[in-house]
Amino acid sequence: MEFSARQIAEILQGSVDGDEKVLAHRLSKIEEGEQGTLTFLANKKYESFIYTTRASIAIVNQDFTPESALPETLTLVRVEDAYGAFAKLLQHYNTYRHQRTGIDSTAIVNQGAKLGEDVYVGHQTVILQDVQIGGHTKIYGQCYIGEGVRLGQHCIIHPGVRLLDDTIIGDHCVIHSGTVVGSDGFGFAPSNSNEYQKVAQIGNVIIEDHVEIGANTTIDRATLGSTYIRKGVKLDNLIQVAHNVDIGENTVIAAQTGIAGSTKIGKNCMIGGQVGLVGHITIADGVKIAAQSGISASILKEGEIVQGSPAFPIRNYKMSYIGFRRLPEMEDRLRKLESNANDHNQANNE
Repeated sequence: MEFSARQIAEILQGSVDGDEKVLAHRLSKIEEGEQGTLTFLANKKYESFIYTTRASIAIVNQDFTPESALPETLTLVRVEDAYGAFAKLLQHYNTYRHQRTGIDSTAIVNQGAKLGEDVYVGHQTVILQDVQIGGHTKIYGQCYIGEGVRLGQHCIIHPGVRLLDDTIIGDHCVIHSGTVVGSDGFGFAPSNSNEYQKVAQIGNVIIEDHVEIGANTTIDRATLGSTYIRKGVKLDNLIQVAHNVDIGENTVIAAQTGIAGSTKIGKNCMIGGQVGLVGHITIADGVKIAAQSGISASILKEGEIVQGSPAFPIRNYKMSYIGFRRLPEMEDRLRKLESNANDHNQANNE
């Protein structure tokens, strides 16, 4: 990607202060700017870097007034909101770099698969029979798309993703590298001989529109029925979602969280990293769970905020934590009191 200062100003509806023709082919932090890079200044505390940066173009607020001389090689693009403009440019860049179509010569696409217009299939990707892929979806290299998969429009499937048989994914979804969707749920029935008989997992996974799933996350197929990831859910890296779990709309879950089977999580929840949830419980809408908490029972009060393992309301947790931190001090005081009492008793006995 390479844009001139003038092109960037047109995209952001800004103005150029300097050389309109100067080019940038990469983005950078202002303190790490190099020739040919584009950066931005939105926070006053980083202003000192703009006087020494080697970046070619910097996005600044319209009212920015330099306090000393700027580098001669630096061109400014002035906009109303530098931070918002840079975010818009990042999105434009992300869209631009995914503008590719066609099927790589090394990909294997079954004749029974149906691909929409402007679909991209990357290097060594395998697409099996009875697959349907919506228009403008991009599937990068070394992915595996199993039988009967339904993949919507305008999705991005990053390298190395596995979408196993009968998985259904909506429109505008992003799935990052290494994620497996539709692996077998962890279902085993104990026998009289202290062995475990595998329970066949014959359900599937349904992911609705506008979902983003981080790298190396695993989402298990249901034993019966479906595992659901509802509209707008955002999952971080390294999350385990077990069979028959149902995650409600617009819920956000941070890395290394594990959700056991058949748990139902409401909409608009926020779950911190390394949280563990047992199976067959319900989490109400709007619940917030602090990092490293253990959830061993349902949370039925909407908007509840909990912390701890086992978790309980966060205000009580913080009060308890204050007491916990004082335990060494309290123990020391108790020992001194016991010592004084013993000395007093010994003196009376004499």
